[in-house]
Amino acid sequence: MDLGISRKTALVMGAGGGLGRAIAVSLAREGVNIALADIDEAALQLSSQAVEDAGGQALPLRWDLSDLASIEGHVAAIEARFGGVDILVNNTGGPPPTPASGQPSEAWQKYFQLMVLPVIAITDRVLPAMRERKWGRVITSASSGVVAPIPNLGMSNSLRLSLVGWSKTLAREVARDGVTANIVVPGRVATDRIRFLDEAKARREGRTVESVSAESTSSIPAGRYGEPNEYADVVAFLASERASYITGSVVRVDGGLIANI
Repeated sequence: MDLGISRKTALVMGAGGGLGRAIAVSLAREGVNIALADIDEAALQLSSQAVEDAGGQALPLRWDLSDLASIEGHVAAIEARFGGVDILVNNTGGPPPTPASGQPSEAWQKYFQLMVLPVIAITDRVLPAMRERKWGRVITSASSGVVAPIPNLGMSNSLRLSLVGWSKTLAREVARDGVTANIVVPGRVATDRIRFLDEAKARREGRTVESVSAESTSSIPAGRYGEPNEYADVVAFLASERASYITGSVVRVDGGLIANI
């Protein structure tokens, strides 16, 4: 299937991580120019090489999401190299495991500024040009916790859910301009983040990581963790011309894990 996005330009946030890198590569294979953003310089260079190996053009940008003042310079660099951003993939890291209660206000503030404000501010920067061109995709990667809150991920469940409300509201505002806004929800996809969460649970409960992973796997109808490329290909489809009538949605990529309808 021709996704119809060759020569479009994508900005992929968190592109140094497992999901971000996989998304960048999947889009590059469709002929999309890729601006990669991450604070980890070494990981960024690996992702940039992966994009080029997939036949794409890469622009790596070392980007600290907490520095909102840097948005203008980074987006201007993308526009100078590739033109305007057509596809924005909002993909941020998550906070450490915590209960919902008893967290200091400073922690809530810190992760709100890392996970929520940058997504809104970056989208606001690239959205006017999308609306003017009558074409754009805003895709925000969240967590299964926005559908079924995950125990001991209180801050993640709460902050990511705020982006679901934002995205749904945005979708209704920009649909007539040819811009879609969707949330993509990973289940347990085999990334460093999932490994970190499994290790944290193993430490809390005095268990092995292998037993925690086995328990998690047993709860997934597909019987395994997902692969990053399986998630990335769904994002690429939502970014495509073929998905022009999908907006305001929360799309699960979870192997059937989430029991809620």
